[in-house]
Amino acid sequence: MFVCLCNGITSHEVADAVDGGAATTKQVAVACGAGADCGRCRRTIRAIIESRGAGRATTTAGPPRS
Repeated sequence: MFVCLCNGITSHEVADAVDGGAATTKQVAVACGAGADCGRCRRTIRAIIESRGAGRATTTAGPPRS
C-alpha cells in the first residue's frame, strides 16, 4: 500500500525504515522520503511506527535480587 503519494513510498519501505531505527516521522522522512513533502501521510507513518514498537521507552529489570 502506498503511504506517501508525493514520493511513491510504500508501507513496506516505511516499515523497513522503522526497523532500521527510525522512531519519529522526521527520521522516517530522512531514511526513505515518506512525509518529507506535504505531510498528509504523517499520521499513517506514526501508526506504522507505533505498530512496530519503535519509539517506545524500554525498561530493564536490572540485576536479579538475592
